[in-house]
Amino acid sequence: MALSIFLAIILFLIVMQAAIPYLLKNTVVFGVTIPEGHTDDKTLAMYKKIYSATIFILGSIGLLVYVVWALGNQVQEDKIVFTGLALQFGILLISMGLYLYFHIKTMKRKRMHKWGDNLKRVRVADLTSRSNDEMLPSLMFALPVPITLGLIVYTAIQYGAMPDMIPIHWGPDGQPDAFSEKTPFSVIALLLILAIMQVMMLAINYFTKKSGVRLNASKRSTSRIQQLSFRKYTSWLLFLVSISMTVLMGFFQLTTIHENLGGATLMMVMPLGFLFIILIATAVYAFKVGQGGSRVQLEIDEEPIAGVTDYDDDAYWKAGVFYVNKNDPSIFVEKRFGVGWTLNFGNPIGYLIIIGPMLVILTISFLLN
Repeated sequence: MALSIFLAIILFLIVMQAAIPYLLKNTVVFGVTIPEGHTDDKTLAMYKKIYSATIFILGSIGLLVYVVWALGNQVQEDKIVFTGLALQFGILLISMGLYLYFHIKTMKRKRMHKWGDNLKRVRVADLTSRSNDEMLPSLMFALPVPITLGLIVYTAIQYGAMPDMIPIHWGPDGQPDAFSEKTPFSVIALLLILAIMQVMMLAINYFTKKSGVRLNASKRSTSRIQQLSFRKYTSWLLFLVSISMTVLMGFFQLTTIHENLGGATLMMVMPLGFLFIILIATAVYAFKVGQGGSRVQLEIDEEPIAGVTDYDDDAYWKAGVFYVNKNDPSIFVEKRFGVGWTLNFGNPIGYLIIIGPMLVILTISFLLN
């Protein structure tokens, strides 16, 4: 079972990492702003191909070796898990190294050829588009919270009937494999973690909705449609994650209260179902929407406005990955490499939304051990 799960995750990781350069806007290559008129540069296209081919080939070889090793030997499950995690880390490390290499080369090429120096730099932030924004309202993300609070109350009522040892971790087969002594804190720890994650996702959606709609200066109509689609589908994906997570963790809590509620098959199917729903939804989102809605199919074919290009904010992107701009009120901004959003590390509120809850979750996990 562990091998099947890691096989799916690693295959997903290989495909996504290899495809990243082709899921982004053509005006951003390896974290570097590329002006209109230079996005079809053959050297940049070669960089993308080398990156994708290297990740796919090395990842596939690693995955094949991993499967042959696991199937050809009597390997214990913990070793399969450890090796699978190491392989995932290795793929990410290789992709990170390749990204930084091509980021530097792309930056040098842009400077050497002085791309954009003869163009007027324009920053377009469309405030009127917010009225057409179809991102889910915050109320939708608040809906799972009462379910979690109700489970906390129900757990308190059933406290006396609960087992002396409370599950705090579940293995690949859905069966608990780590326990903590029953206390008023340990019986609701899982629900506390769930509530924190629900509130965090609500906050992410709220502040993402507040962020400005940045348009391509030379293709404003096209980019407006793409941006609105990107924001809408990002919100739906986040909501799907929140609901799926509530169902899974709520199920685990109920099986802790009523030990005979979930049979072995159901205990295995629930986490597997959650995993595949999230992987499939993420893949569909990435390949159908793309970063900034770059893969959204449009009926219009807008010609770029001559003589203008987007405002070059490369200086605010450290290594093209970390956005640090104290003058930008946005808490979340679009990623430059990858699909989705990232923090504006120049805005301290972002740390409270992401890092603060994660520290609380780690503290809860530490107290259970």
